[in-house]
Amino acid sequence: MGAFGAQSMVAPLRRVIVKRPEDAFGSPARIAAEWQRLGFTAPPDLERANQEHDLLVALLAAAGAEVLYLPKGEGTTLDSLYAHDAGLVTEEGAVVFRMGKPDRRGEGPALAAALASWGVPLLGFVDGEGTAEGGDMLWLDQKTLVVGRGFRTNGAGVAQLRSLLRPLGIQVIDVHMPHADGPQGLLHLLSIISPLDEDLALVYRRLLPVPLFELLGSRGIELVDVAEEEYPAMACNVLAVVPRGVVMLSGLPLTRRRLEAFGCSVEEYEGDEISRKGNGGPTCLTRPLLRST
Repeated sequence: MGAFGAQSMVAPLRRVIVKRPEDAFGSPARIAAEWQRLGFTAPPDLERANQEHDLLVALLAAAGAEVLYLPKGEGTTLDSLYAHDAGLVTEEGAVVFRMGKPDRRGEGPALAAALASWGVPLLGFVDGEGTAEGGDMLWLDQKTLVVGRGFRTNGAGVAQLRSLLRPLGIQVIDVHMPHADGPQGLLHLLSIISPLDEDLALVYRRLLPVPLFELLGSRGIELVDVAEEEYPAMACNVLAVVPRGVVMLSGLPLTRRRLEAFGCSVEEYEGDEISRKGNGGPTCLTRPLLRST
């Protein structure tokens, strides 16, 4: 087993990157200065955030994953808690992104420095006029990456990513995202689909791009529909730690029962501070570094 490579979203999670709330949030004063500008619904409580995050990390470790921590990063904000978004990890190295949200542009350099310290080579960057965020990236299989083209990941970013991944034999398929709440809203591709197994995905069908719906059907991927009334509470954002074994936010009983009806085992964490206030579920909080059977 190598030290990195995550061209899957459902293979057993072996190594994962997170960022502690104390390192992302800094201090109550910094929280007070940033939370409204960044679109948090309320200022997170640092002590409770640390407790929630510790529980999430414990669930990851219990699933067999080694947990690596991003250090404090110069030029990052409260949003850097959501470690998923600043890059993409392949079996040949990582691609680091210039993020679509201007306040998050310090996260790419911070991730690049951390990856270098862990011995992960860099394939390149999405930069210049290009923007990209990891929440818009969906591995359908080891050689197929679906990218949501929207307000966070633009056309230039998709083109750069396609050029970087082509030598690895990876096909990049872009699908256009709906307008939804507009540029100030937060709608990543992974806000509306979470893979659960090679042939199973949790979806919010109302916002699913039609070409992606057709692609899923052509591959025989069965769809579990998130409970309509639970979608606003991030019920569609679940993290597969093994095939059909997932971590999700607590307080979503209807969607949990639907997952269990399809043979999924579910672990829950309380995420009022680290997830709901910043609109980032378990997928957002984690950057898989290695997935391997």
